Amino acid sequence: MMRVLTGAGASSFRFVPRAVDAFGSTVIAEGASAGVGEVGKAAYWVHAWTVGSDGVITQLREYFNTDLTVTRLAAAAASKCVWQSRRPDSARNSLPGLVLAL
Repeated sequence: MMRVLTGAGASSFRFVPRAVDAFGSTVIAEGASAGVGEVGKAAYWVHAWTVGSDGVITQLREYFNTDLTVTRLAAAAASKCVWQSRRPDSARNSLPGLVLAL
C-alpha cells in the first residue's frame, strides 16, 4: 500500500474498491485486486482509514483475505457492530475472521 500512497515505484497490483463506508473518523473500503495477467486470482482486501479533523489520513490498517467485523466498544457492555465484510464469495470461501475494535 505504501507504493500506492507515496507513488514510490510501479506496481502491477490493482486495487478495485467494491464499497466505501464512513462512520465518524473511520473510513472502511473493501474490494478485490489482482496483479496484471492474474485474472481469476483476486485477493480480497479491507482498508480501515482513520481521518483527522483536517482531512489528513492519520492511520491505515490493511487486511488481505480476512473477514473483518468492526465493533464500537462502549461502557456497560453496550458494544455494537458497526460494519461487516460483504465479500461476494463468502458463501463459498471461508476466511479467518478478525474483529477491529474502535
